[in-house]
Amino acid sequence: MNKIVLGNVLHRPLRTLISVVAVAIEVVMILSIVAIMVGMVNNARNQTSGIGADIIVRPPGASFISSIGGAPVPAKIATVLAKLPHVSVVAPAIADFNMAETIWGIDFESYNALKPFVFVAGGPFKGPDDVIIDDLYARTGSKGHPLTVGSTVNLVNHNFHVCGIVEHGKGGRIFVPIHTLGALLGTPTNASIFYIKSDNLKNQELIRQEIHDTAGLQNYQVQTIQEWMSLMTPEHLPGFNVALDTVIVIAVIVGFLVIFQSLYTAVLERTREIGILKSMGASKLYILNVILREALLVSIAGIILGICFTQLLKFGLELHSAKFSFMLSNAWRIKATVIALAGSVLGAIYPAWKAARKDPIDALAYE
Repeated sequence: MNKIVLGNVLHRPLRTLISVVAVAIEVVMILSIVAIMVGMVNNARNQTSGIGADIIVRPPGASFISSIGGAPVPAKIATVLAKLPHVSVVAPAIADFNMAETIWGIDFESYNALKPFVFVAGGPFKGPDDVIIDDLYARTGSKGHPLTVGSTVNLVNHNFHVCGIVEHGKGGRIFVPIHTLGALLGTPTNASIFYIKSDNLKNQELIRQEIHDTAGLQNYQVQTIQEWMSLMTPEHLPGFNVALDTVIVIAVIVGFLVIFQSLYTAVLERTREIGILKSMGASKLYILNVILREALLVSIAGIILGICFTQLLKFGLELHSAKFSFMLSNAWRIKATVIALAGSVLGAIYPAWKAARKDPIDALAYE
């Protein structure tokens, strides 16, 4: 039987190759979108955990995703928060999200007090048009060109000069003075988020209560870093599961249609061959087995090719941009394999059933 299956697969090499590539595309679609989205989440978690804050304070109604929101509240709220008992440091910040990179507006002294920057070149802001970047961003910049201290970077339609390069993992990759970014966004005295460092981790609940007891801050969102980290999972991100399910459905449809078309055509071409097998005593189950084995062989080849191509894609993206995070887990490799196999089997069922039901007399007479 295996010789028959292999012979069938090799009989039309181009069609087999197209089927294998289609299954590979199905696998790549699933793995790549999962890897990119999970990588973004993991990167955000790692960056925020490196800020050095214990507590995050946001305006009412703000998203828990810190890089979304503009600057809706006065930055002077930081002064009010700093006067609360058990608060050691308060750092106001603005997170301006764009498709290329999130730009952080910070007050250097307070933000650095949370956890000091580790400079690999240059130093702190010296003027309103200075920018600090991390080492990963410095390797490729915004247009694929390495950046050094003294380089010019255009951000928010404004030219900044690189004054310092720091080790990555401090919340963001690009930092500019908070007042400069606020002015560019039309809110020169505002902030979008406040990071707090407590005098003792045991006092986090006391600080939360103190903030909510302060006039005007009753409705502000107060989260510990641990609480925020627990929300930064794919399940809590808006649209993550919808996007993932959509890609999986499209991928399964692609695999289903290609396998269905390939095997249905193969069954029509092998009508006489099937008649010979049945006239020699091959049962319906035998014919069904041959067709399904052929589908599985093509699928397995496509899955292997898809996983290998995804690994090459991961390598290429990380080589092109060191700041890119592509999280490819074994769990999702297994899931993608199961999904691809399921789609292929579904696509092979009708052609296999049609082949098994062929009358040997009609099949032998077929031209």
